[in-house]
Amino acid sequence: MTFGKFEQFGQTITALSPFNLRDGLRLGSSASTPDHLLVRPVDPWPGDIGVGAAVMRGGFSLGGDCFVLDGSSWVSPGLSQKWLNYLHGFKWLRDLRVHGGEGARFAGAAYIKNWIDLNRDKKSEGWRADRTGMRLSMWISHYDFFAAHDEEFQDMFFPSVVQQARYLMRHVNNVEGLGRLYAAKGLLYAGLALEGYEALVERALEVFSEECNKQILSDGGDVTRSPETLLYALKIYLDVRSALAAGAYPLPEKILHAIDRMGPALRFFVYSDKHLGVFNGGRKNNADLIESVLAQAGVRGKMLSSLPSMGYERVTQGRTLLMVDTGKIPPWPHDRNVHTAPLSFEMAYGKERIFVSCGAHPASEEWNETLRATAAHNGLCINHRNACEIRPNGHLGRKVQQAYVKRTESRKACLLEMSHDGYLSLNGITHARRLFLCEQGTDFRGEDTLECMASPERAMDVAIRFHLHPRVMVSLVQNGEEALIRIPTGAGWRFQHTGGRLALENSIYIGTGSQPRRTKQLVIYGQVLDKRVQFKWALQREGL
Repeated sequence: MTFGKFEQFGQTITALSPFNLRDGLRLGSSASTPDHLLVRPVDPWPGDIGVGAAVMRGGFSLGGDCFVLDGSSWVSPGLSQKWLNYLHGFKWLRDLRVHGGEGARFAGAAYIKNWIDLNRDKKSEGWRADRTGMRLSMWISHYDFFAAHDEEFQDMFFPSVVQQARYLMRHVNNVEGLGRLYAAKGLLYAGLALEGYEALVERALEVFSEECNKQILSDGGDVTRSPETLLYALKIYLDVRSALAAGAYPLPEKILHAIDRMGPALRFFVYSDKHLGVFNGGRKNNADLIESVLAQAGVRGKMLSSLPSMGYERVTQGRTLLMVDTGKIPPWPHDRNVHTAPLSFEMAYGKERIFVSCGAHPASEEWNETLRATAAHNGLCINHRNACEIRPNGHLGRKVQQAYVKRTESRKACLLEMSHDGYLSLNGITHARRLFLCEQGTDFRGEDTLECMASPERAMDVAIRFHLHPRVMVSLVQNGEEALIRIPTGAGWRFQHTGGRLALENSIYIGTGSQPRRTKQLVIYGQVLDKRVQFKWALQREGL
């Protein structure tokens, strides 16, 4: 595996590896193997011409990390599951399509031929059901681009598509969550495109119907509580709608209703900068993609202020936006990537983000496990412990059992009163948080209260963290008792607190890209010495 800049990727696709379209694997044909596509679903999503140019030279990019495919193997030591999804899922065919030209067409066909040659073993990484589903849907929807007029290529392409479709029919239940949606999408595309394989369509629609019940909550949110996962799930359901229309199949009402709920829920997480809030393994994502998904979903009407089933509150006052995680925990197995951040929040003023979560990495599983910690969010830690236990398998052990939220609004302000019991079984403590935002959005106040079941035998350490976006400048004033914050537009804010000691420390942010960006965090340090302890803090706009 090689990481580096695109300029280091080497020569063109013709020099990528010692193979071409004329030598190689023939899977054979039979009466049951079609030789054309009945339906060719359209892939409407944006690609990146720069990434397409790099792919033609053998270089792949995922969130800023780079990998060179030498043509001799599709698996290298150290590749994360996200990298394997990206490579074997062929999402990058979009980038080749946007690049255009004969070189890009040849590259797409050559990569497909090479994949078929080197991935015969159905137990290999590339044959996992979600990756197979991604790959099939991308191959079928881009068929006209890379192979429509090459008969020799078609002779090996169609047997492989049939083989993968039959594999999916047997293994679609072997993956969970978003992965099962990708597997079902591949089944659907194959069933629509291949003559005589209509049974795949019916099976795929059964899966999508089942997953509407499992994954899509009553408020339109995603069961994983990740805004980015919600984006991808809605994108899949929109593709399902489009593909069924292309094949003249009726759209099941359950899928239609799911799309109608998911669209407003996704818009709930979009900030004024047109990107997503950074919660529960999600990232800011691509603004053009988000806008395209919302447009296709036909989202209209008033912005939602609460997603009670997904567990979020959105408060908008003046130019200030506050997004709050109210502390719910997804059921197993959907807790695999959830962050341990009950009652954490993000805050933006106009298009500038002020308080942010530390984010998530696009490829590194090690980074993502670290970023799940309570300390990577604008929340409260006791004794340097996470509010929920992250087990070695990635699922949660000790977790929040009860989370409470009450929202009180008037024309002049909004007050959120919340609590969670994540520390109750470990320390006998319940954490309550009150957040207040005034009408103009220039006065933001918080109150964190810890209630103990009994007087503590020894002092317990408390840390309340406020991670700042890298574009924000901050300095301590008043002998370290207050902080001055300035955002790029020039607006100044003053941070004050009562209870504990204020510190300014280093932090990191990975809301976009793959390299952690250096930033700062304010931390209120204190201790639990009595049955009840309270910390108050405020952020107020200066110079008004």
